[in-house]
Order: sequence, then C-alpha cells, then structure tokens
Amino acid sequence: MSKFTEITPADITANPFSMIGDQWMLITAEKEGRVNAMTASWGGVGVLWGKKVAYIFIRPQRFTKEFVDASATLSLCFMPESQRANLKYFGSVSGRDEDKVSKTGLTVCHDGGTPYFGESDCVMICRKLYSQTLDPAGFVDQSIDAACYGAKDYHEVYVCEIEKVLKA
Repeated sequence: MSKFTEITPADITANPFSMIGDQWMLITAEKEGRVNAMTASWGGVGVLWGKKVAYIFIRPQRFTKEFVDASATLSLCFMPESQRANLKYFGSVSGRDEDKVSKTGLTVCHDGGTPYFGESDCVMICRKLYSQTLDPAGFVDQSIDAACYGAKDYHEVYVCEIEKVLKA
C-alpha cells in the first residue's frame, strides 16, 4: 500500500519558492531500465498553454539530461529535511561515475513508466511538452550571462505538464 495520496496541482499548498529554492528537488528519469536523478534548485510552476506546468533547467554536461531527453516523462521529487544529505549527494556526484540511487538506498517507485522516490514528501509526475537551450541573445540583463554562464554551458529549459501530484 502506498503512503501517497493523489492530489491536483491546484491542491499543492506549499510555497513553490521554498519547495524549489530552499527544499530543492530531484529531477528523476529513466533510460534503458536505469534510473538517474539530479538535485535542482532552479525552476518553477505555473500555467502555460492552458496546462498546469513545471519548468526545469538542466546544464548540457549533466548526466541526468540524457535520461530526461530519452524519456517522455520525468518526476520532480521533493524530499523531507531528513534527506538533505542525499539531496546534496545527488547534486555533487555524477551518475556517470557511480550508481547514486543504490549508494543512497532510496526506494525507486514507478507511476506508470515514470520513476520517483518513495521517501519523497511530494512528487510531481510530469510529461515533457517543450525544450530549448537558453539563447544568450535573449538576456536583457547581460550580467546574468556573465555571472551564471562563464563556461557558456547554457541550460536546456524543459516545460512539462504536471499530470499527477502525489502527496505523502
């Protein structure tokens, strides 16, 4: 029996600025039967194209990007503070170098074909709608380009429909 209850995106009561910017999230996807995730603290939620969406950003060198690109769906997993060490680990070690999921002992669950972690407080099951690499010509405030993209490794932005929310 699952500890999760399905709610609608509109029923999320937590502050999205805290959820993403302070609590952080694990962007989780599966490719060829292997699950990988990365910690993220950039992104947002809102309404676009008449849909409830989340938008996330992934740098091109991140291994998780290959998993997100290979799948139609992904999950955004928000963890309790007791998982802070695992969140830091997922943000500092590459899945190219080791199996982060096995090393942390997190429980991989699936909703349909979309992986998520059983230790999460809140999970957004998302379907990709759009992706594009940030274009440096689009920076109205050029100081952002200088401050965040010295290596010119511009993030890929993904807009994803939130198809389901699971709340612990």
